[in-house]
Amino acid sequence: MSKVQIIEQDGKRLFAVIPWKQYERLCDAAEMAEDVRLYDEALARDQERFPLELVDRLLADEHAVKVLREYRGLTQRELAAKVGINTAYLSQIETGKRGGSTKVLRAIANALDVDLDDIVADG
Repeated sequence: MSKVQIIEQDGKRLFAVIPWKQYERLCDAAEMAEDVRLYDEALARDQERFPLELVDRLLADEHAVKVLREYRGLTQRELAAKVGINTAYLSQIETGKRGGSTKVLRAIANALDVDLDDIVADG
Protein backbone atom coordinates (compact mmCIF):
# COMPACT_ATOMS: atom_id res chain seq x y z
CA MET A 1 0.00 0.00 0.00
CA SER A 2 1.27 3.45 -0.86
CA LYS A 3 1.89 6.18 1.61
CA VAL A 4 -1.12 8.41 2.17
CA GLN A 5 -0.62 12.17 2.43
CA ILE A 6 -2.78 13.80 5.12
CA ILE A 7 -3.76 17.45 4.81
CA GLU A 8 -4.62 19.16 8.07
CA GLN A 9 -5.91 22.56 9.06
CA ASP A 10 -5.96 23.84 12.60
CA GLY A 11 -4.93 20.40 13.83
CA LYS A 12 -7.90 18.68 12.16
CA ARG A 13 -7.50 16.16 9.39
CA LEU A 14 -9.33 17.42 6.28
CA PHE A 15 -8.10 15.32 3.36
CA ALA A 16 -6.26 12.14 2.55
CA VAL A 17 -4.39 12.18 -0.75
CA ILE A 18 -3.78 8.75 -2.25
CA PRO A 19 -2.32 7.53 -5.56
CA TRP A 20 -4.83 7.25 -8.41
CA LYS A 21 -4.53 3.45 -8.76
CA GLN A 22 -5.27 3.03 -5.07
CA TYR A 23 -8.29 5.35 -5.45
CA GLU A 24 -9.59 3.20 -8.35
CA ARG A 25 -9.19 0.03 -6.27
CA LEU A 26 -11.14 1.63 -3.41
CA CYS A 27 -13.92 2.70 -5.81
CA ASP A 28 -14.12 -0.83 -7.26
CA ALA A 29 -14.28 -2.33 -3.77
CA ALA A 30 -17.01 0.10 -2.72
CA GLU A 31 -19.02 -0.68 -5.85
CA MET A 32 -18.67 -4.41 -5.24
CA ALA A 33 -19.76 -3.98 -1.62
CA GLU A 34 -22.86 -2.08 -2.79
CA ASP A 35 -23.68 -4.79 -5.33
CA VAL A 36 -23.37 -7.45 -2.62
CA ARG A 37 -25.63 -5.41 -0.31
CA LEU A 38 -28.29 -5.03 -3.02
CA TYR A 39 -28.08 -8.72 -3.87
CA ASP A 40 -28.48 -9.69 -0.21
CA GLU A 41 -31.50 -7.37 0.12
CA ALA A 42 -33.10 -8.94 -2.96
CA LEU A 43 -32.61 -12.44 -1.55
CA ALA A 44 -34.06 -11.37 1.80
CA ARG A 45 -37.30 -10.29 0.08
CA ASP A 46 -37.77 -13.97 -0.90
CA GLN A 47 -39.41 -13.09 -4.19
CA GLU A 48 -39.57 -15.35 -7.20
CA ARG A 49 -36.46 -15.17 -9.34
CA PHE A 50 -36.61 -15.49 -13.10
CA PRO A 51 -33.99 -16.98 -15.41
CA LEU A 52 -31.77 -14.69 -17.46
CA GLU A 53 -33.35 -15.90 -20.72
CA LEU A 54 -36.74 -14.61 -19.57
CA VAL A 55 -35.29 -11.27 -18.53
CA ASP A 56 -33.46 -10.96 -21.85
CA ARG A 57 -36.74 -11.50 -23.71
CA LEU A 58 -38.45 -8.81 -21.65
CA LEU A 59 -35.56 -6.41 -22.23
CA ALA A 60 -35.83 -7.13 -25.96
CA ASP A 61 -39.37 -5.69 -25.76
CA GLU A 62 -41.25 -8.96 -26.12
CA HIS A 63 -44.67 -8.58 -24.53
CA ALA A 64 -44.55 -9.54 -20.86
CA VAL A 65 -47.83 -11.46 -21.02
CA LYS A 66 -46.51 -13.71 -23.79
CA VAL A 67 -43.11 -14.21 -22.16
CA LEU A 68 -44.59 -15.04 -18.75
CA ARG A 69 -47.33 -17.23 -20.24
CA GLU A 70 -44.73 -19.30 -22.07
CA TYR A 71 -42.52 -19.39 -18.96
CA ARG A 72 -45.47 -20.77 -16.98
CA GLY A 73 -45.96 -23.40 -19.67
CA LEU A 74 -49.41 -22.24 -20.73
CA THR A 75 -50.87 -22.03 -24.22
CA GLN A 76 -52.89 -18.99 -25.22
CA ARG A 77 -56.01 -21.16 -25.06
CA GLU A 78 -55.22 -22.28 -21.49
CA LEU A 79 -54.47 -18.77 -20.22
CA ALA A 80 -57.51 -17.29 -21.96
CA ALA A 81 -59.71 -19.95 -20.34
CA LYS A 82 -58.24 -19.21 -16.88
CA VAL A 83 -58.88 -15.51 -17.36
CA GLY A 84 -62.31 -15.88 -18.96
CA ILE A 85 -61.53 -14.19 -22.27
CA ASN A 86 -61.31 -15.54 -25.78
CA THR A 87 -58.00 -16.55 -27.33
CA ALA A 88 -58.20 -13.85 -30.00
CA TYR A 89 -58.40 -11.12 -27.35
CA LEU A 90 -55.38 -12.58 -25.52
CA SER A 91 -53.48 -12.77 -28.80
CA GLN A 92 -54.23 -9.10 -29.47
CA ILE A 93 -52.94 -8.18 -26.01
CA GLU A 94 -49.74 -10.18 -26.55
CA THR A 95 -49.10 -8.57 -29.93
CA GLY A 96 -49.85 -5.09 -28.63
CA LYS A 97 -52.86 -4.59 -30.91
CA ARG A 98 -55.06 -4.11 -27.84
CA GLY A 99 -54.11 -2.88 -24.43
CA GLY A 100 -56.57 -4.84 -22.36
CA SER A 101 -58.76 -3.43 -19.63
CA THR A 102 -57.45 -3.14 -16.10
CA LYS A 103 -59.84 -5.89 -15.03
CA VAL A 104 -58.57 -8.27 -17.72
CA LEU A 105 -54.90 -7.41 -17.11
CA ARG A 106 -55.36 -7.96 -13.38
CA ALA A 107 -56.94 -11.36 -14.10
CA ILE A 108 -54.03 -12.24 -16.42
CA ALA A 109 -51.51 -11.20 -13.76
CA ASN A 110 -53.32 -13.33 -11.17
CA ALA A 111 -53.41 -16.33 -13.52
CA LEU A 112 -49.67 -15.95 -14.19
CA ASP A 113 -48.99 -15.43 -10.46
CA VAL A 114 -47.25 -12.08 -10.96
CA ASP A 115 -47.97 -8.50 -9.96
CA LEU A 116 -50.00 -6.33 -12.33
CA ASP A 117 -46.95 -4.08 -12.68
CA ASP A 118 -45.02 -7.03 -14.12
CA ILE A 119 -47.22 -7.20 -17.21
CA VAL A 120 -48.16 -3.56 -17.76
CA ALA A 121 -45.77 -1.61 -19.97
CA ASP A 122 -44.35 1.62 -18.56
CA GLY A 123 -45.63 3.38 -21.62
